Amino acid sequence: MRRWIPALALALTTTPVFAQDLSGPEAFEGIKDEKERSAAIFEEMGKVLTHPRCLNCHPVTGGPTQGDDMHPHSPPVVRGEADFGAAGMNCNVCHGTENVALTANHRSIPGHEPWALAPVSMGWQGLGLGAICAQLKDPERNGGRTLEQLYEHNAQDGLVGWGWDPGEGRTPAPGSQELFGKLTRAWIDSGAACPG
Repeated sequence: MRRWIPALALALTTTPVFAQDLSGPEAFEGIKDEKERSAAIFEEMGKVLTHPRCLNCHPVTGGPTQGDDMHPHSPPVVRGEADFGAAGMNCNVCHGTENVALTANHRSIPGHEPWALAPVSMGWQGLGLGAICAQLKDPERNGGRTLEQLYEHNAQDGLVGWGWDPGEGRTPAPGSQELFGKLTRAWIDSGAACPG
């Protein structure tokens, strides 16, 4: 029995733990200071933004990562032109328009139309929530989006929604896209403040 305890302890310390619940905007109504409430709402949004379903496709450098442990993509891929992979090895060589279940190992190949990496300017891996927030608000680094367009992206974009329907073998992002959209709306409406 002693042999298994260190192995179990190692597994427990190396397996990432991610939030599985997501509170709605009403959970922050008790915060009277609007800027403080807005920053707290963004921190709740951060449970989604810093989840592997988002981070794997939002690298700061290099190519995508994959899995809940965010290991390097296999097969190795590079960003390529337009964040769509190298010539001859574009993302859609493997990633189709929908998830494809693999029967051999109870996993799947993720898919959505389109499937691509976020631009380098939208890389989040390794950044704190304050830096991610500042980036999301900056049209120079968020794909030219206004806050209203950012709300529409978070609340309605199918690629964002994939995070809650990621296919076999992947932990979905916490909450739902609908709830994430409500949080985004409440964050914007309360001043779009960033955590300190």
